[in-house]
Amino acid sequence: MRSRARGLRGGRLALGLGLLAIYGLGGACATAPPREPDDLCSIFKQRRGWFRATRESAARWGVPEAVQVAIIHQESRFVAGARPPRKRFLWIFPGARPSSAYGYGQILDGTWDEYRRSVGRRGAARDDFGDVVDFIGWYGDGAHRRAGIPKDDAGSLYLAYHEGIGGFTRGTHTGKDWLLAVARKVSRRSALYQKQYDACRESLARKRFLGIF
Repeated sequence: MRSRARGLRGGRLALGLGLLAIYGLGGACATAPPREPDDLCSIFKQRRGWFRATRESAARWGVPEAVQVAIIHQESRFVAGARPPRKRFLWIFPGARPSSAYGYGQILDGTWDEYRRSVGRRGAARDDFGDVVDFIGWYGDGAHRRAGIPKDDAGSLYLAYHEGIGGFTRGTHTGKDWLLAVARKVSRRSALYQKQYDACRESLARKRFLGIF
């Protein structure tokens, strides 16, 4: 009887561990980067919540969905917990990180705190895609009001995103050829995403309305 009881307990334990492993893998898959990061329609089909969140941000702040996602692609390649690489001490040992940038949008601690205070979202998190696209919309709206940047100008918005709105108005980006090249890259990706989105927007919205997406 004892050996049988031990066998039953062992079986339950194995089953429990197996379920935990399955749920753990499911959670990892849920936050993994999309399979086709160069195709916005594919991204939104894989991540229905991302489609809903970017639409809500675009409606609230006026920054197009394609611009939001192009910035996230550049900043983190859709890795929720992305951080800048650590510096090396004596070329071997990992040292401090160069900044507090974190999450989908590589957002600094101070800027994130300012956003949360401004919109009243104390619980917002930088590794939550919906919170980050709302941040990008909020930041783009501020760049438009303070620096006159059109909300669909992905390249200029990225420069303001990287340098800060004040830095952009002072022209701190003008002598940084590498940064200007990155901004052009973001602009091209945004245009590509927009072209793709124009072709699937109605289908995605219809499926969303019918409750099948």
